[in-house]
Amino acid sequence: MSQSVLAQAVVRSAQTQGLPASVMNEVESLTGRGLRAVSNGKTVWIGNQKLMDEAGAPISPDAFNHAQSLQGSGKTLMWIAMDKTLIGLIALADTLRTEAAPTMKALKQSGVAHTIMLTGDNSRSASAIASEIGLTEFRADLMPEDKLTVIRELVKEYGQVAMIGDGVNDAPALANATVGIAMGGAGTDVALETADVALMGDDLSKLPFAVGLGRATRAIIVQNLFISLGVIALLIITSLTGIVSIGIAIIFHEGSTLVVVANALRLLGYQDQKGLRRK
Repeated sequence: MSQSVLAQAVVRSAQTQGLPASVMNEVESLTGRGLRAVSNGKTVWIGNQKLMDEAGAPISPDAFNHAQSLQGSGKTLMWIAMDKTLIGLIALADTLRTEAAPTMKALKQSGVAHTIMLTGDNSRSASAIASEIGLTEFRADLMPEDKLTVIRELVKEYGQVAMIGDGVNDAPALANATVGIAMGGAGTDVALETADVALMGDDLSKLPFAVGLGRATRAIIVQNLFISLGVIALLIITSLTGIVSIGIAIIFHEGSTLVVVANALRLLGYQDQKGLRRK
């Protein structure tokens, strides 16, 4: 079975309805468009409208209008053609995570001003989903290489960009983001290996916590650098001028090390505004 979540959803639905499965040969995945296969000597095309144009399967005005209506309600469409004849249309809707909208709201409250969705879906479906969960922007109709281009552009524009992804197609973009974040459970092996952070349990609500913890960690690092460099500079000056002896200098130096360690240990007790604690 295909690793595509959409393909798996279609197969599960067909099995639930007791529909027989046809044997497909010469199955070819067409990145960003769908797939092509051969069944009983006929070529079967399943994918987006671009693939139907490639297959030479015309879409009637009535079918196109119906598709527009489905897309407007946030559905993802899969056209089906046999040879050059359109024979069907499957509409699927992503089940939004219940924590998606609250997570986006929490990110905005934490100071993340821009939340952007990158998707291969059409703009009508993307617009409906982006509006529902409160995203500031969306980029639709993207091929895998387009996501990489967009990430690079965003890095140039904003300086620092974090990306969340879970699929093979997301891996190049995750690698080029400032911070790549993979969904730990649903993510593919490639995405997990490429990302810098993995959200175990696929719990999006932990994302604001991770952002807050990252900021707290950076602040602690900066504090420790100032403490260490400040103590060293002070000891160099006082030792050269003879104000303190070498013994006292060593005591202060080692004492500063303990202060730095104790300051870093404060991260063990970090908790965000919701009271979530580091585990």
